[in-house]
Amino acid sequence: MSDYLHILAFGIYPYIAVAILLLGSLVRFEREQYSWRSGSSQLLRTRQLRIGSNLFHVGILFLLAGHTIGLLTPHAVYELVITAPQKQMLAIVSGGIAGTVCFVGLTMLLHRRLFDARIRATSSTADIAILALLWVQLVLGLATLPFSLGHRDGQVMMQLSHWAQHIVTFQPGAASYLVGVDWVFKAHILLGITLFVAFPFSRLVHIWSAPLGYVVRPYQLVRRRGAARPIAGSVR
Repeated sequence: MSDYLHILAFGIYPYIAVAILLLGSLVRFEREQYSWRSGSSQLLRTRQLRIGSNLFHVGILFLLAGHTIGLLTPHAVYELVITAPQKQMLAIVSGGIAGTVCFVGLTMLLHRRLFDARIRATSSTADIAILALLWVQLVLGLATLPFSLGHRDGQVMMQLSHWAQHIVTFQPGAASYLVGVDWVFKAHILLGITLFVAFPFSRLVHIWSAPLGYVVRPYQLVRRRGAARPIAGSVR
């Protein structure tokens, strides 16, 4: 029975979660476009929001990029420049710094939602729940660091990479690579997969609308009323 649950959790559940994420996001966009937003509360506690949001977004973007590159890069590719133990130590240091930055920012955002009466009154249950889930996920991620330090040979990191690569390439037997892995890694993975399930039903859907075009949009010249020449500088 335990073997079946293990296969269900780490071999089948990831595909169910991704299907819910994609189909759920599509349905929500088609049926509830007015809810396709992040639910801003920027008029309240603006300083705490600005600092917390910046720390959270910088940290989470680094973590997402690091997890993607670290888990999905084949061993044969990165071993040309770095060994598995060195890669694991790099992941521990960089992930620890980014995770701490993200944790501080998210804690500030969650504190705003929970302890400011006006913000809490305008927050939905889903708003608070998704922040709480992300907070627990970050705690679990930071909790993996001491375990990783205890496996400096890079073996556990390679097991996690093999699992992720088998999942994204639809190869059978992915769950077998997580047999014997410490519970905290499994909990971190399982909650991460569950966040995919919660994604289309929460404020996280605004990620699909990230204004990437803003970065490459042409500058706009700004002129003062009656001025003959444009002001030095520009705005986006």
